[in-house]
Amino acid sequence: MTKREREAWREQQAEFYVSGVWIDCARAYRDAHPLCERCLKKREISPSEQVHHKIRLSPENINDPMVTLNWDNLEALCDKCHKAEHRKTRETRWSVDEDGRVTL
Repeated sequence: MTKREREAWREQQAEFYVSGVWIDCARAYRDAHPLCERCLKKREISPSEQVHHKIRLSPENINDPMVTLNWDNLEALCDKCHKAEHRKTRETRWSVDEDGRVTL
């Protein structure tokens, strides 16, 4: 992905995450899932603070409501679990920019 494509993708993501449809969906999901779903699996209690997409959003699926707004693709997480998930995916995601440098 070129620098220009990355910038366009970041802008597209930002527009999605401030859209009324996403805000309403995320609010409803958190209302239905007030506790972190991953902590609950470990028999811990933590309030949910983020709504996470299990299938990572991409330029190819950002306009597909079956990915972006489908509750089957969402997970209510506490900040700690959400940060851990994104650290994990950052460690495995990399690309090479137009100058041949590795980027995350």
